[in-house]
Amino acid sequence: MHDDMPSTLEALQERLGYHFASESLLRQAMTHRSFGAVNNERLEFLGDSVLNCSVASLLYQRFAKLDEGDLSRVRANLVKQQTLFEIAQRLEISGGLLLGEGEQKSGGFKRPSILADTLEALFGAIMIDGGFDAAQQAIHRLYEPVLRNVDPNTLGKDAKTLLQEWLQSRKIPLPVYLVVATHGAAHNQLFEVECSVPRLSIQVLGSGASRRAAEQAAAKRALELTQALMPAAPRKSRRPAVRVVVSGGSASPLVSEMASPAASMDAAPADTGRAG
Repeated sequence: MHDDMPSTLEALQERLGYHFASESLLRQAMTHRSFGAVNNERLEFLGDSVLNCSVASLLYQRFAKLDEGDLSRVRANLVKQQTLFEIAQRLEISGGLLLGEGEQKSGGFKRPSILADTLEALFGAIMIDGGFDAAQQAIHRLYEPVLRNVDPNTLGKDAKTLLQEWLQSRKIPLPVYLVVATHGAAHNQLFEVECSVPRLSIQVLGSGASRRAAEQAAAKRALELTQALMPAAPRKSRRPAVRVVVSGGSASPLVSEMASPAASMDAAPADTGRAG
């Protein structure tokens, strides 16, 4: 598997945009603890700090209008395991991993945690090999494509928060959440929660293993419906209520249409809701 390691590591350095003066340091960064005593755990510790500082600097420069709380939220989502895993996949790190036999057999070269940790170890290795500026430049290059697809106003916010903010920005009363059913034994329950937006005559159901998960599933679909209905609806049209069942965040086909059509938004009463 590693007969062509030199060429694999050379190709990896090309993709990283950084060439190591010390090849042994690069090999250590690519070595999982299952392979031997000399591994990448300490480099990972260092790389984690370098990554957080570099991403913080990048966000500070790029998003001048974000406050401290929003910068922290965006950074947390950019340095989490899933984001690192996706960057590691783009770099094709798995081809150069040094894993113990057990990890190889269990598919460790595909495991998100191992790939994310290895990427952090590479950042730590670059810092030791070329200094903080070199590591920061490599991180900035890798994150540029990620940031092109990031909306800093929504990244890391859950569906309930996004729905609430969307409604508030249009002066529409907040949604109401109601547990309508629970199924199963106490240790393995399934919750069904209704999310309604009275002003828009929207009622959707979400299900999940907890009340919170069910609320999030319902809020996600309610947000999709509100965003779809608002731009297209004529100002004086009558809009029927819709009832949709959502499980695990994805919607099933339309179940039924409520009997009474809603009045147009212009004529709707200014009722108030509550956030769950």
